[in-house]
Amino acid sequence: MAEFITRLLVKFCHICSYNPRKHTMKAEIFNTVITAREVLQGNSRFMSWNLFLALVPLAMSFWLFYKPRSLLIRWGILVLVGATFLPNTKIVVAQGIRLLRGEAMTYILGAIAITLILMVLDIWLLRRRQSPSLLWWLGFLIFIVFLPNAPYVLTDIIHLYQDVRQSNSVWVLTLAVVPQYLLFMLIGFEAYVLSLMNFGHYLQQHHWGKYIFGCELVIHCLSAIGIHLGRFQRFNSWDLITNPNALVNSVFNDLNNQRPMLVIFVTFIIISLLYWLMKLVTFALVQQYQINQNQGKQNLGSLFTF
Repeated sequence: MAEFITRLLVKFCHICSYNPRKHTMKAEIFNTVITAREVLQGNSRFMSWNLFLALVPLAMSFWLFYKPRSLLIRWGILVLVGATFLPNTKIVVAQGIRLLRGEAMTYILGAIAITLILMVLDIWLLRRRQSPSLLWWLGFLIFIVFLPNAPYVLTDIIHLYQDVRQSNSVWVLTLAVVPQYLLFMLIGFEAYVLSLMNFGHYLQQHHWGKYIFGCELVIHCLSAIGIHLGRFQRFNSWDLITNPNALVNSVFNDLNNQRPMLVIFVTFIIISLLYWLMKLVTFALVQQYQINQNQGKQNLGSLFTF
């Protein structure tokens, strides 16, 4: 009887092409996929928030400096901003409630009052076609304050180090975690590059092209200071309004110490070199895109030429 059952099992396994080795491999692949999904979901929480903060100055640069002709680019950035904002709605609401309590409320009300005054002056008194309005300058200030959030994503590589230490699967790291971090840092830093390129385009249009390089260096320096304050002192962009005293004191203390100054200097060098490299790549891609567009128009025109 046992022999008969054994033969039946052998035939059944043969019919179903059952292979214990393949079954084990499938189980390992399934476990790897589950692990990769859990790691990616865990990382997406802080990545979506940091990307939202990085994309805010890029979206503002379209209003302040340069409005792309391509609807795909404009709507694509807006979709990215919305996609990174929605998962963090609870965080924004919680931060808003926290800011409305305590002493921060006084600073917020003051900022709102100043904004309203600037808007009224902009509309009724100081509306000039040849010079930027007060509302534009307010937007430019917000742009500068939020801009360090874009290169800040490079410092999130410390989370990659933690994932490498905690992970037991080389496949999860190679095929999921590392590509996720590379894409995250590429999008965030490219937002920084495009924001400054739009600013440079604005200066060029107003015949201030000779100041582009100097302005870029100043912004790199401010971004390096902002990154240091965010990564090591744990300040946020809105602390400039809600907690200005502590922020200013921290800046002065850091500028008087050698170690923070060294960190800021190294960060400045890294940002400057990466920006120069990414700017060249972006310029090359834009030029190639324009060449393809012109060739497409010429080919389309030749179809209707007799």
